[in-house]
Amino acid sequence: MPAKKNTTPNENELLYDKLIATNPKIKRKGAANPYTSLNGNMFTLLHQSRLAIRLSEEEREKFLKKYKTKLFEAYSTVMPEYVAVPDALLKNTQELQKYLDLSYEHAKTLKPKPTKKKR
Repeated sequence: MPAKKNTTPNENELLYDKLIATNPKIKRKGAANPYTSLNGNMFTLLHQSRLAIRLSEEEREKFLKKYKTKLFEAYSTVMPEYVAVPDALLKNTQELQKYLDLSYEHAKTLKPKPTKKKR
């Protein structure tokens, strides 16, 4: 018998949903890889239970120093505009909410991208 795919959200996914719920303007997208986007620009991503947040250069530098973390890496590729959120911070929704809001505000400044592929 084939193994059943586990569809129960893990703890980090529940924490991500709780964080997204702090800002009613932001809607979670994606089932297997939850993310948020605005005008076709992704600004948060939960990849393999690790959270990445896109920040402006200034805020990114402050975040990296304050939380002693690094740029987010997925599939052996560094995502230069995204910080890796430490698990301890993911558990602190109140503190992390500030960075979600900063990320959302930063996403508003990015050039809109078409979301549908042209045929």
